[in-house]
Amino acid sequence: MPRILGVDIPNDKRTLISLRYIYGIGPSLSVQLCERTGIDPDKRAKDLTEDELARLASLLDNEYVVEGALRRQTQQSIARLRDIGCYRGLRHRKGLPVRGQRTRTNARTRKGPRKTVAGKKGVKEMR
Repeated sequence: MPRILGVDIPNDKRTLISLRYIYGIGPSLSVQLCERTGIDPDKRAKDLTEDELARLASLLDNEYVVEGALRRQTQQSIARLRDIGCYRGLRHRKGLPVRGQRTRTNARTRKGPRKTVAGKKGVKEMR
């Protein structure tokens, strides 16, 4: 498996697809990287030469924020929001949706599994 910036990219996939395994590289950026480094996007990742891998690694290292640096930058942005106490920071702190989604129903991914609360007694039992 070729290794770029500490990430093993899959051997048997096209270079265009394999580059997406690096955090911070999506479909359009992988096309752009292939064009700028002169690598055939349809070439399999296992067929890349050491020279091509080195060109990719140096381009990513010098001009783009990917992998660890991008993760760190994202975490620092969230920490800043929490520290200044803005609405978005409070939502992050409470583990609720940050971007205005409803929470009365849905939002199970952020809120976790349901916590059942006992309901009211039936009307017949009160008589």
